[in-house]
Amino acid sequence: MIRFGTGGWRAVIGDEFTKANIRRVAAALARRMKREGCAEEGLCVGYDRRFLSREALIWFCEVLAGEGVNVFFVNMSCPTPQIMFTVRERKLPYGAMVTASHNPAIWNGIKLFTAGGRDAAQDVTEAVQEEANRISPGEIREMDFEAAKAAGIIRIIDPRDAYLDSILRQVNTDAIRERRPRIVLDPMFGVSLTGLLTILYSCRCDIDVINDRHDAFFGRHLPAPNPETLVDLQYAVKEHRADVGIATDGDADRLGIIDEKGAYITANETLALLYLYLLEHKKWKGPAVRNIATTHMLDRIAEAHGERCVEVPVGFKHISAAMEKYEAVIGGESSGGLTVRGHIAGKDGLYAASLLVEMLSVSGKPLSALVQELYERYGEMHSAEYDWALTPEKKEEIHRLVMTDRKLPAFDRPADRVSYLDGCKVYFPDGWVIIRFSGTEPRIRIFAEAPSVKEADTLVRKMADFVNLP
Repeated sequence: MIRFGTGGWRAVIGDEFTKANIRRVAAALARRMKREGCAEEGLCVGYDRRFLSREALIWFCEVLAGEGVNVFFVNMSCPTPQIMFTVRERKLPYGAMVTASHNPAIWNGIKLFTAGGRDAAQDVTEAVQEEANRISPGEIREMDFEAAKAAGIIRIIDPRDAYLDSILRQVNTDAIRERRPRIVLDPMFGVSLTGLLTILYSCRCDIDVINDRHDAFFGRHLPAPNPETLVDLQYAVKEHRADVGIATDGDADRLGIIDEKGAYITANETLALLYLYLLEHKKWKGPAVRNIATTHMLDRIAEAHGERCVEVPVGFKHISAAMEKYEAVIGGESSGGLTVRGHIAGKDGLYAASLLVEMLSVSGKPLSALVQELYERYGEMHSAEYDWALTPEKKEEIHRLVMTDRKLPAFDRPADRVSYLDGCKVYFPDGWVIIRFSGTEPRIRIFAEAPSVKEADTLVRKMADFVNLP
């Protein structure tokens, strides 16, 4: 079965991510486009560095071509946000990217985008999923890739310059050139290196690079920028006496940061710092948007500036929609994805990295000092996050206990309220805890935030014990 989650369709290679299923997804999308009368307008497609990504995209495009859908094919591995940007700039109705983002190396998948360069909404992905699962192999038409190129149905494009130039226009390059920060980049064997080098060299930064080769196994690490995977970057920042270390996930839509002392800066801290920078240094006005498992530090900053913070379910499509609805300044999630008003609707690790370097250059302060000032002004808030693999039986058991029967642990503090918007979230005067099922993997996650790491860990453990997780 083909199953779309919060970040597109992702599956284990050779299990559900197969040529047959890839062709079925393509056929379902092609039929949708033909019904909508936009097959001639076409779609932009790209792929990352994962195993089978390019081959999978060719299979995907051969079916689109066989159905008479025009394809703009980016003929080199590229960041996911570049495809989203191109969909928006060329005013295309759809786009697609072969990637499993930050999932383990044995996974791959397909993300779908709609007009404006947005993550496809749930009603779109559900409709494509349902139709794809009904299609039998004998119904699918295809056209050889080279023949489709010769016929002009598949057109090779290179939108990289337009994408990178758009970022450079939005960043204060003069401030960065004046400061000339020293940076260590860790693309995590993914697709961000060329783009980030182009942007940062244009700003005259001094740069060192690690983990830049093409490795479909991502150095045998998870291609997600977190404290466990960025140990090499921490050492490199200290060794090169850099001002900052910057990492991006496998398809470059998420960001990880190491400060000048070699300490990991959480995605929550990065998001809060950038929101504060946009409000106070760039003098922007507007709310912030975060998902339900992201820091409430944004709420404190927003309130202090006469703004509000909008809470949405997990899935960046919800953040994008709320950004537009409320004309928000920034939107983001605790896993490292963020977007800023005026850029693409989806998350973009390259743009976020560029804005962070601008913030450091304009402030003239070390990143560790900026974090310390943040806590001095708004109080300390620290998060804890754990996840567990789930069997279908265990998932059903937990769902019944927490979501159906709506039972909760006996916490040692009074709760203000409970939300079932996405999972079960319990709000306290000085923190919160949430338990929810992953939308991209067969896992369950528990997040918490409190004034100290110890308190946050205690909240997670309390919830984990309640649902009998080890």
